[in-house]
Amino acid sequence: MRLARRIGSYLTGHFQSTADNSFLLLGRIASRQVRAIKSVSSLGEVEFKVYSQWGEDGIIDWLVEQAEIPPHLQTFIEFGIESYEEANTRFLLENRNWRGLVIDGNATRIELLKRESKLFCRYDLTAKTAFITRENINDLFTHAGFSGEIGLLSIDIDGNDYWVWEAISAVRPVICICEYNAVFGNVWPLSIPYEPSFVRTRREFSNLYFGASIGALRSLADRKGYRFLGTNLEGVNAFFVRQDYSSKFESLLANPTEQPSKFRESRDHSGQLSFRRGLERSHLIRDLPVVNTETLRKQNLGSVQPLYSASWLRILEIQAGQDGVPVDGSQ
Repeated sequence: MRLARRIGSYLTGHFQSTADNSFLLLGRIASRQVRAIKSVSSLGEVEFKVYSQWGEDGIIDWLVEQAEIPPHLQTFIEFGIESYEEANTRFLLENRNWRGLVIDGNATRIELLKRESKLFCRYDLTAKTAFITRENINDLFTHAGFSGEIGLLSIDIDGNDYWVWEAISAVRPVICICEYNAVFGNVWPLSIPYEPSFVRTRREFSNLYFGASIGALRSLADRKGYRFLGTNLEGVNAFFVRQDYSSKFESLLANPTEQPSKFRESRDHSGQLSFRRGLERSHLIRDLPVVNTETLRKQNLGSVQPLYSASWLRILEIQAGQDGVPVDGSQ
């Protein structure tokens, strides 16, 4: 029985290693193709997925190539990584051999990641456990040995993303990536009010109340000296480049577009996926507070009007109509 378990474990590891190598090889082929593209209408044209959740691997690879980030800045920080099996920076680590810091609040996940010798022997990767707040974020970076200019920062904590990014001063990334909540719309700069202990899955049953609107992130990026480059097609992550590098993209990127989201990750009261779509998603959280990040005025989401531009609204109305849901989101 022990021998059988050992053989099974070996075979599982062998096939997993083979699959990982195949994914990386295919990713490198896609990377070479994407690097050769010198101009695009939007970031969606260079998407591909190896380790990222959506198509961020391709976007990041293209941005890094076009930005011509020098060797001494080829360092990344990503927080909110969970197990690091799906992450924005893992392909950057393995394909371009960048140095990196990853942080997550789950100690078990970080310990399992540290035991993955393939990553920690082959690459210069630092992994830390911490529940991130705007009060501790800069100390976390500096205590891990990361400060000053870096190549890339990726923010995805499903909660206080806006407030944490606003607080970051210890590092100056060339490229910033931040998740946005498309359910909050694209007209107003909105975020959840800052709560240091905010946990998305505990705060509200639908799982749709978190983060900030694309408008809030664009406004913050402008104040911090970054230019908006666009979002991925699925409407999850927004990409920004520091102003001193932005001229490199003036002739390369014709249309920095922001996309609404169509994915259906809502939950019911028992925690099961309820697959709500379109305008019905904002209706589920209409009574929860949001704050205008420019005026600091707080109000319930349902009282913020309009939430969506005409182009976004049309997409969401069509999507809602597929289920026979009224276009105003009522039930």
